[in-house]
Amino acid sequence: MPRVLIVRGRLVTPWELRPWAELQDRFDVSYLLTPSNEFDAGSLPLRAQRVTSLRDRLPRGHLGDVAAGVVGERYLADAEDAYAAADVVHAEELSFWFSADAARRKGRHGYRLVQTVWETIPFLRSFRNRHARRYRDEVLAATDLFLPATERARAALLLEGVPEEKILVCPPGIDVERFQVRRAPAPREHVVLSPGRLVWEKGHQDVLRAAAVLARAGLSPRVRVVGRGPEEARLRAYADELGVGDRVEVGSVSYDEMPQVFAAASCMVLASLPTATAQLHPFDVPRAFWEEQFGMVLAEAMAAGLDILAAHSGAIPEVLAGAGTSFAPGDWPELARRLAEGPLSRAPGERVEYPAELVRRYSTTAMAERLAEAYDRVLAS
Repeated sequence: MPRVLIVRGRLVTPWELRPWAELQDRFDVSYLLTPSNEFDAGSLPLRAQRVTSLRDRLPRGHLGDVAAGVVGERYLADAEDAYAAADVVHAEELSFWFSADAARRKGRHGYRLVQTVWETIPFLRSFRNRHARRYRDEVLAATDLFLPATERARAALLLEGVPEEKILVCPPGIDVERFQVRRAPAPREHVVLSPGRLVWEKGHQDVLRAAAVLARAGLSPRVRVVGRGPEEARLRAYADELGVGDRVEVGSVSYDEMPQVFAAASCMVLASLPTATAQLHPFDVPRAFWEEQFGMVLAEAMAAGLDILAAHSGAIPEVLAGAGTSFAPGDWPELARRLAEGPLSRAPGERVEYPAELVRRYSTTAMAERLAEAYDRVLAS
């Protein structure tokens, strides 16, 4: 069978890579796994090839992260055999170090190179830093096929200079059946779920503000903020200041627990905020623009039949395709109103229906079909 090697640096996750498990009757699929991987990939039903990167040889913590960024992260020599055995290498984004690493080694080993692309903003060279500019150039020159997750990402690739014939839109997929959990018994009170990394741009603070507005109006749902990140302590303190701390839970859970988290909620809020500073500090590292690139939790919530309220940021409207309820990013008074008039006006935990074809579009099965088409295409070229 053709051998497919998935390359994700330290960003191997069980949720993004799960669709590849459905390809194993047609392709020999494996992925590179480093000791410094940032997520637990133990539940991933794929073969891991254990290798090291420069980061694994540096001190732990922020100092090591900075050193790897300054020097330029890369896989070390023990990854060479995995690359040499591959027929297709599948990396991600234009300017990630591991995508450029795969681009550099392609000439030695002759595999086909495929890139998933989530980025919805065409930064080109002007809004990328020193390393990212070089990585982008290497990836653009070596990649055989780009797989943007959305039409918005496809439009960005066209402005980056990628020819149309090298682009195939390929939305991600989730295990739909895992999230179609039904509660027994039904919850006694409303829970508003806000999942995502605990950073400013995910908008959790706006969900807390909406909860405070609702509390003043006599409504007091529980709020569950699920994720991890640098804003965790501040979000807890902010909930206390707003007077809703006793109704707010902040913390991470494993990916295996997420279906039950969805099942226990009345609705999900994705309050993503676009960021736009794009300033360069003296070391030429831009704090550039960001907007929501997809939102995997949207697909998971649709599979769970969970009412969705989402900010109009980046690719969110495209992913929802008219489903759910939208509000302007940062408009927490409007979010409070939408919550009160929508899910909080119904029985706790009440489900909603989404178009079956939309739910299937974001399934592992549908994505596996798209991946097989992409690999057949590059292998035949």
